[in-house]
Amino acid sequence: MNIQWYPGHMTKAKRAMKEDIKLIDLVIELVDARVPLGSRNPDIDELSGGKARMILLNKADLADDRANEEWIRYFSSKGCHVVKVNCKTGAGLKQINPVVLEACREKIERDRRRGIQNRPVRAMVVGIPNVGKSTFINAFSGRACAKTGNKPGVTKGNQWIRLNKTLELLDTPGILWPKFEDPQIGLSLALIGSINDDILNKEELAQELIRFLQKRYPEAISQRYQTEGETEALSPDKELERIARARSCLLKGGICDTAKAASILLDDFRSGRLGKITLEQPPEAEK
Repeated sequence: MNIQWYPGHMTKAKRAMKEDIKLIDLVIELVDARVPLGSRNPDIDELSGGKARMILLNKADLADDRANEEWIRYFSSKGCHVVKVNCKTGAGLKQINPVVLEACREKIERDRRRGIQNRPVRAMVVGIPNVGKSTFINAFSGRACAKTGNKPGVTKGNQWIRLNKTLELLDTPGILWPKFEDPQIGLSLALIGSINDDILNKEELAQELIRFLQKRYPEAISQRYQTEGETEALSPDKELERIARARSCLLKGGICDTAKAASILLDDFRSGRLGKITLEQPPEAEK
């Protein structure tokens, strides 16, 4: 599958981010812990212009625990401060404030030497669509400051949010980049819900997920759909039919409703009901 999605409003959002970067001290980038590298917009590195960087591995509870630790080591080796979080439950959020102060220690010391005290750290919150930026801001601030939704593209414009005397956040719309050079990135982003489902062929997407699970998490499907007794290895399209039968997704005449089964499989993956799954490994781990 060759998946591309770049709505027009993202160009405008990128221009606004380029202007606002001059005002901030820290870039807080949310990535999806299941696709930590693929869910990073490569343009962010260029736009950040040498600012202090923090990466939040969001939805870490849905990802493979061992892979989470490998990704923390990887990003730390690149000079980023990293925190594992689950913005829906609030897990890990208490660790963020101390890490913000550590990431901006040089800036805070510089202000102090100049006689500037108690100026809040200004942080820009960035990330691709549907990675959880607005959910993070609302959970971190303890109030509903930003619109949220389970579809990409809810946040349309930039918004400043003062959390306390020490920290201000700038919420920004999720932006992708104009073209995914690696088709695997588009596929991974589609699987986690960062690409609009309306432009996708869900059956093909589900078959790609099955192909990956058979290779990396071979027990995930059989355990979820109680097909452990059916030991025959099937092609992805036949496995989707088996899932359809297991979930009674049948049309007239007993024909498998593979479209419905595909939606069930994708929902089960995105919600974590298939288990803790990470779609990519750090570059060093892949060698």
